[in-house]
Order: sequence, then C-alpha cells, then structure tokens
Amino acid sequence: MATYVNTLAEIRPKHWAVPWVIFSISHFQRPPRHPIIRKRTAGIIITFSIFGKRHEQEQKFKNMNQRRNFIKKTALAGTGIATLPNLTFGISKSGKKDKLNVGMIGVGLRGTNHMNNLLQRDDVNIVAICDIDDVRIKMALDAISKSGGAKPKTFGKNETDYLNLLALQEVDAVLIATPWLWHTRMAVDSMKAGKFTGMEVSAANTMEECWDLVNTHEETGSHLMILENVNYRRDVLAVLNMVKQNVFGELMHFRCGYQHDLRGVLLNDGKDAYGKGVEFGDKGISESKWRTQHSILRNADVYPTHGLGPIAVMDDINRGNRFLSLTSHATKARGLHDYIVENGGKDHPNAKINFKMGDVITSTIETAKGETIIVTHDTTLPRPYSLGFRVQGTKGLWEVDGNRIYVEGKSKYDQWDAADEWLQKYDHPLWKKYGEHALDAGHGGMDFFVDHAFVESAKLNVAPPMDAYDAAAWSAVTPLSEASIANNGEPQDFPDFTRGNWIKRKPYDWMKDTY
Repeated sequence: MATYVNTLAEIRPKHWAVPWVIFSISHFQRPPRHPIIRKRTAGIIITFSIFGKRHEQEQKFKNMNQRRNFIKKTALAGTGIATLPNLTFGISKSGKKDKLNVGMIGVGLRGTNHMNNLLQRDDVNIVAICDIDDVRIKMALDAISKSGGAKPKTFGKNETDYLNLLALQEVDAVLIATPWLWHTRMAVDSMKAGKFTGMEVSAANTMEECWDLVNTHEETGSHLMILENVNYRRDVLAVLNMVKQNVFGELMHFRCGYQHDLRGVLLNDGKDAYGKGVEFGDKGISESKWRTQHSILRNADVYPTHGLGPIAVMDDINRGNRFLSLTSHATKARGLHDYIVENGGKDHPNAKINFKMGDVITSTIETAKGETIIVTHDTTLPRPYSLGFRVQGTKGLWEVDGNRIYVEGKSKYDQWDAADEWLQKYDHPLWKKYGEHALDAGHGGMDFFVDHAFVESAKLNVAPPMDAYDAAAWSAVTPLSEASIANNGEPQDFPDFTRGNWIKRKPYDWMKDTY
C-alpha cells in the first residue's frame, strides 16, 4: 500500500481537466456514458465535448422545458405551495436561504449535467464556474445565459484557480465534478473555505484521503455531501421503504456491486469511444485514455459506491451500525487480454501486456450488527449491466437480477413473486411526488433527487443525507480491498470514521417526501 500511495503522489496530474494524462488521472474522473452529448432544450443546442475529441450524439430532453415550468409554478402561493412545499422558492423560513449561490468546479459532461439541473430551479444562482478547459467554460456560460441566468464569474487560468472561486464570499455552496484525484483535495479546500460541499463519486482514493474528509469536516463544521445518485433509484428507494416497514424481517445479508462490461470502453480504435479496437492511452480515446491504466497497475475494487451506498443506508451504516472488516479476492486477469487477441491479433503489442486487476473482484464485509455484504467489481468479462442488488432478511428477500421478491407468508411457498407489484406498492414518497418531473434530469431521474437533496440541505446548512462519514466509509473499500488482495485475502479492519459515535447517531429520515 505504501508503494502505491507514494507512486500516486509522484504522478499527481498538473491539469485536472486534461484527461490525456495517462495514469496521472487514471480513474479519477467518473466515466461519462458517451464521449459527447448534444442537448436541445427549448430550441437551444449545447454541445459537450469529452477527452479533447468531438463525437456527436443527439439526445433530446423533450420534457425539460415542461419540468422547468413545473418547478417555477410551484414557487407561487396557493395550490403550488400545497403541491410542492419544499420548492416554495422566495418564501422566507427561519434559518433557510431563499436563494442558494452555487459555485461549480468542473463543468465537463458530469458537471454540466448537475448544472443543467440547477438551472431549472428558481432557488439557485450559479454565481461562479471553474474549469481549465476554455471550451467547457464557454459552453457553460452559453447554457446559463440561455436559461436566463446572470453571467457568473469564471476561473480556470491554472489548476489551482479553483481556490479563487472558493475565496468568493458570495458563494454558499460548491459542487465538485472533476477527475477523481482532485475530489478530496478540492473538497477539503472547499470545507476550509466554509462552503457547503457536494462531491461526485468516488470520494477518496486512499485511506489518508478518507480521513482528510472526516477530519476537515469536524475541524471546520462545514458539511460535505457525496453525490451518490443510485441511492435515489426508484427500485432502490422502494426496497428501502420495505426495509423500514420490516417486510423482510431482521436484515441478515446483502449483495451489490458494479457489474458492467467495459471492454469496449477500456479498449477502442482511437477514433470512437465505443469503436471496436484494442488501443488505449495515447492511442485511445475517451475513457481508454486513462481508465485502462488501472487494470494494468492496480488490483482493487476501484468503484464501490454505486452498489455499496444504497446497501449502507438500508443497514444504517455509521448510524447505529458500522463496517467492521473486509476480505477481498481477485480472479486471474484474462478478459482484456483475450479481447485484444480476438480483435487485434496475438501479435498486437498490447497482447503482451500483463493486466494486474482481476476480472472479478469479490469483497465480503462484516458489520457490527452481524450482517454480511458481498460487493463485486466485474468490468472486463462479457455480461449484461447490473448492480447485483440482493437484500435478505429473516422473512424474505429481494433480488434485482430476475426482478423478484419472496416474502414468507405472503408469496406462494417456494415460488418467487415478480417484483413489480411489490415495488409499486412500496413506491417511495419522493418518487410519488416528483417522479414524472424527474425523469429528464439524468440517469433515469436519480440525478434530480440527488441534486435536490444537495440544494435543500445547503439552503438549511444541515447535515446532508450522505455525509463525510459515508463518503469515507464507502470509499475505504478501494484501499482495503487492494491491501487484502495483496495479502492473500487477509482481513482488513475498517477504521471507525465516526470515532465511536456510530452507536448514538440517529439514521437520516430517508422516508420523508421533501428530500
């Protein structure tokens, strides 16, 4: 572990928004679904280029203007207030800001997605943006202008110009969507500047960074929210509702993970992000420029929070329960090598590469209350996409693969129920209230809810649903799994990031219909 950390420090990138640096930014940027997305909103075309290349794909958000009008109308008194009490913008409440001034650090594809969601709200002003890519700055300014917003201050003359954004007194909250290596550094600086901070996943890459997030939060009193959107997926929140209502009985076991065939992403033809090819690094394009280096240099679960975040909430981690220990094992690495040979030939130079990361990495976590959690990272073998959720208790269980539920005494003996009827019955209050207006916000509506929670928490300046302790605990899987695999599956103890306070911390009220 020490060797890796030292190496990481030596290769810290000089340009946080320049993804052609090889392992220097490695997996430090959340992968976009496409190298470029072109959005048309109310006759406006906004183009987002990724990784220095432009590849166009048209994506129409037919209901975005409708959603904007919906949100604005709810700011009016009367019926609108009764319909959406938590979006009554401009109405003073004790201790709550009517307008939130937000600074954006990173306005690439992911950052712009967040920005567009914020632009739909009348209780948010985007007062500053930062990115060292001038093209991205221009696109963001155009989007803000066309939405009717005032021109924000801009930063990005060098890699540390974000510090000047943080120095602005008018900025209340900061949203960070930059390459991963910069997440902790920027979040720490933001909290030290007294800003309410939202940070994209994953939160931290090393154990030192996990502690940096917690220590800074405690020293400054500034709040941090990890923006894990899968916690707001509709089926996930419905199952959380079932857990809260004891449908599955006492919780016993969970499964989750990131299972996504990325071979065609990690390797491509250098011309198209999903082009059939076997190049990466300088000869690749999009994610293959940086993400593939992880498979060469690391053997760890490098992307745990999409699966683990929702399970941690169901199991009250850091709030009455905590992760105790982890053991991890990795299979041999064959997927990428075989893909190269099949598509580039056995004599291709990349066929000689020895990939370090196992094709399937399995981690088992034990909790203080006696549950077990199996977390899987599986990205280099042929398979359909799945986060592999399973929630099991003394009375029944839910499995996302197969879309099935079994509840003893309710389901026919030894027969699965289709999950749809159960999920509809226990549909979460948030989705019932905002669902039809959230769908165009990104990732099937999840982004609407995570951004909404960020804004509402920041307006009140209260602890968010997913805080600094969650960011640390969920992200700690990466360095712990790396250490366990390197030591033949030796158990690794989780630090208690709450310093014993998990025993008395109360769970966040995830069942309310506000945020």
